[in-house]
Amino acid sequence: MPGPTELIIIAVVLILLFGAKRLPDLARGSGQALRIFKSETKGLASDDAKTDADPHGRPLPPSAQSTQQAPPPAAPPAQQQSQDGISRDQQL
Repeated sequence: MPGPTELIIIAVVLILLFGAKRLPDLARGSGQALRIFKSETKGLASDDAKTDADPHGRPLPPSAQSTQQAPPPAAPPAQQQSQDGISRDQQL
């Protein structure tokens, strides 16, 4: 943490760079930016919590989340071609 002499030096440099009239505007703008950033990070945390809940707003049990079944795998192309060949032979 900077001491009092460092803070005075920083304040003097800021006044020289931006002028006394622009400093309140800069402070106001940076405060608004921090408020927006803080609200957005809270929004992201609430979005993560919503994805862990079901459509009715109740959290899903851990077993329901981890036991979702994958769709059955499709037949390999070689098997599909041989089945197509058999059906063509049967049609003739």
